[in-house]
Amino acid sequence: MATITKRGNTYRIKVSCGYDVNGKQVVQSMTYRPDESITATQIRYVRYQQFTKKVYPALGHLRLDKVSTRNVQLFINSLSKDGANEVIGKPLAPKTVRLYQGFISNTFSYAIRLGMLTDNPCSRVTLPKLDNKEKPIYTLEETERFLSLLENEPLQFRVFFVLAVYSGFRRGELLGIEWKDIDWQTGVIKICRASNYTKQKDTFTDTTKTAKSKQSMKFPPFVIALLGEYMAEQAEYADSLGDKWEENDRLFVGVTGRPLTTSLPYKWFDKFCKKNGLPCYGVHQYRHLFDSLLIKEGVDIVSVSGALGHTNPNITLGVYSHLIGDTQNKVTEAVTNALDFAKTKN
Repeated sequence: MATITKRGNTYRIKVSCGYDVNGKQVVQSMTYRPDESITATQIRYVRYQQFTKKVYPALGHLRLDKVSTRNVQLFINSLSKDGANEVIGKPLAPKTVRLYQGFISNTFSYAIRLGMLTDNPCSRVTLPKLDNKEKPIYTLEETERFLSLLENEPLQFRVFFVLAVYSGFRRGELLGIEWKDIDWQTGVIKICRASNYTKQKDTFTDTTKTAKSKQSMKFPPFVIALLGEYMAEQAEYADSLGDKWEENDRLFVGVTGRPLTTSLPYKWFDKFCKKNGLPCYGVHQYRHLFDSLLIKEGVDIVSVSGALGHTNPNITLGVYSHLIGDTQNKVTEAVTNALDFAKTKN
């Protein structure tokens, strides 16, 4: 299997390709150096190193040419069982399971290109179906009620969810925002990093999901004013703790100043919804709400894709095609009405 070791700004990748006729292990290696123009595919490849924590215990002890389709299938099946997602104790999403399969398959494809193997056992693995159901999101009325109820809640969560509604940023991107990322004069906030969590690393700073996720967005003045109020509250609280406060530039931190754990916004939101009789669709639903509002207001798909940080508009089209269809119907109706009006004048 593959081993990826980070060395400064480079990654050393080693692949075990079995053994030669003398019983000596055959290893191929290469050094990979990301650059500033890194593509989304390259970023995903670098992130594959995170997959080794599950793949290696399951398959890493097997010689490459001894890994069967059944071995891979059993591992893939295990990812769809409760507990596979160690953070929330649920199965991994079908899309994530497919990424794991891709990681394993790439190893075999590389060995085949080197002439060490002739077959890729991953080609016969059955994968879980992708969930293409329309994502539930709040209506405008529910969103307005939600924002109104937020005014009586702790300022930290007020700020977090107002930013979520007005930006469509991912949860990890929101938690990764630092005070220096805010331009107080222009109202622009930059996304430069993400906050993630694993049991081994606890909460840690990570790269954004894609290169295009590193973006900037302008916020209305009342949001920037709310951020200023929150900054002052945080500074006052930090002063009250004295030496017990861990200095950190993050917006969202815990009681001692350390970056807020990634699960806390959802836990808080779940309790908030139950208390106020609102449906709980998860934190990510605000990203879908943001996208839906843009599309319904007639913003072109390229601009929507850019606002979402998608690597290309086709991803946006795949997820929000049902909304785009509604917009196209409105365009058709508008053109028809305009032409009908012109005919009556003539």
